[in-house]
Formats: sequence, C-alpha cells, structure tokens
Amino acid sequence: MASLQDQLLKAGLADKGTAKKARAEKRKKQKQKKPVVDEATLAAQKAAEEKKERSRELNQLQQNEREKRSIAAQVKQLIETNKQARKGDMVLNFTHDNVVKRMYVNADIHRQVTKGRLTVVLLDDAYELVPTPVADKIAQRDDSFIVYRADLDKSGTDGKDEAEDDWYADYDIPDDLTW
Repeated sequence: MASLQDQLLKAGLADKGTAKKARAEKRKKQKQKKPVVDEATLAAQKAAEEKKERSRELNQLQQNEREKRSIAAQVKQLIETNKQARKGDMVLNFTHDNVVKRMYVNADIHRQVTKGRLTVVLLDDAYELVPTPVADKIAQRDDSFIVYRADLDKSGTDGKDEAEDDWYADYDIPDDLTW
C-alpha cells in the first residue's frame, strides 16, 4: 500500500520538492523528540542509587570495625610481648578514671615507673607494665590503653606548686643597683 504522499504525487496534487521538505521536517521532529521516561523507571533508578549509597555506608562501617579490631590486636600483641614481671612487695599507686589503683612491684620496677621508664597499660581488665617506648607505639595506635605515665603526670611535682616558685615573677627588678 502506498503512502499518502505517494498518492498525492501520482494525483498531481503535490510536487517532489514539497514532499522532500515534508520528509526532512518529519525526520528533524523525530530526532528532536526526547525519549519519554516514565515514573517507574525514575523510581527504580532512585532506589538503585539509594541502595548503592547504603551499601557504601555499610562497607565503610565494616571497614572501620575491621580497622579497630586490627589496632586492638596490634596493641594486645605489643603489650603481651613487652610486659614486665611485677612480683614484689612494694606498693605502686596510680590513678585510673579518678580512682587510685595499686600494684605490688619490687623496688627496681617502682623506681623505673616513677622515673618514666615504664608505663602502666590496661589489657583485658588487668594492669601491665611496659617500657615507655613501647607505650609510645601503643599511644600512636590507641591511647585509651595507656593508664599511667610518670613523665606525663603533672600532679606529682614533689608537693611544690609552680605558683610557689614564681611568686616574685610579677615584680620588676631594678637594673640600676650598684654594689
């Protein structure tokens, strides 16, 4: 069956130039026509994007949890391999969460702790002693394991306050004194 255009050309009611123009305009209109996107497709795309975002969030949370467990395992290994024996009859007092705790050690270990060479750390609800360089490595990973370090403790300044030492710091000293 012939198209209407062909029929008009045979009947002599239209010429080839106008038919050509009409075909060109029809092609242009079809090219300009934007594809119709229905609401179901939009909803499906939106749901897929939300699902991807939720998956990314869950993956990030899982990765953070794995990293925390890895750090805790590293810290536990550092403490286990470097903990010091603490047998003795001398009492070592230290504070943890504003509560005074005590540990029995010998005199040499007590001296090392007070000089800042050993640090008290917490491992599985038990207090252990590790060398301060190891405690620095632990603090780099997670400083919540560090309980007491004498070199960072500002409360024990031999009973002297800095304010007592510098009570005269606010006074000017005259420079024209002659002796």
